[in-house]
Amino acid sequence: MAEFGFNEHHQNEAINYMRFARSKRVLRLKTIDSCFEELKDSRLVEETFTVDEVREMLDGLQAVVRGEVEMELINTAHTNVLLLRQLFSQAEKFYLRLQSDISELENRELLEQVAEFEKTDFKTTDKQLNQETSKPKLAPLNEGGVSELLNKEIARLQEENNKLKARLRTIESQAMSALDDKTKAERALKDLKKVQGEQQLAAQSQEITSLEDTVAALKEDYERSLCTSAASQKDLQENLISAKHELLRVQEQLALAEKELEKKFQQTAAYRNMKEILTKKNEQIKEIRKRLQRYEPSE
Repeated sequence: MAEFGFNEHHQNEAINYMRFARSKRVLRLKTIDSCFEELKDSRLVEETFTVDEVREMLDGLQAVVRGEVEMELINTAHTNVLLLRQLFSQAEKFYLRLQSDISELENRELLEQVAEFEKTDFKTTDKQLNQETSKPKLAPLNEGGVSELLNKEIARLQEENNKLKARLRTIESQAMSALDDKTKAERALKDLKKVQGEQQLAAQSQEITSLEDTVAALKEDYERSLCTSAASQKDLQENLISAKHELLRVQEQLALAEKELEKKFQQTAAYRNMKEILTKKNEQIKEIRKRLQRYEPSE
């Protein structure tokens, strides 16, 4: 890859990508071969076929192969975009702006060089990579703007790293101090809860005693009021009995007064006249009934 101006590191990266692309290409070719084999095993079981049957089989095979090839092309394009994304991201970290020439992608001469490299030098390069990957190597130094920019970025990162380490030590000391304060606070809180528990227990005991005294006083008042109520009930019962006797006496007197009044009324002249009239009227009614019985036939 010296013809392309790559250093050793970038040459290895290009080889890794070519190895990845070759594995994907081999896998897709195997898939296409399996499509033909499946057609042979599933459809080519008879000795003769009509034109329509052959056309149908070829159309089906064409659709399958077209789908596989289209999928591979789409996947290759997306993979190249992801590769460019990695390169651009790394470049942006060092404030670089990469540019690409799309027309160089169809340079036949360069494409033939890549193909020739893949045919001849690819296996040799793989063997050299396997032998040399375990040996650490220093990156080549180039005196230029990029190298100076990298050195500045490395110095800035080292300075930032030192600041972060100092800040981390400060935070660790603050965390230890906070942890000690937390331990002391927990101990003080535990002691405070203990004292509060004792005080609360004493207060509860005092409150229980007060409630017991209150209940005893209420019970005494209830018994006193119960006795008073019993006496009042007894007085009420006696008053009720006396009232009943008085009512019976008054009713008896009223009945006697009614009888006396009736007796006096019967002794009056008006009552006697009314009685004589009623007697005469009854006799007349009886005489009329006798006459009617004479003239009316008996049933």
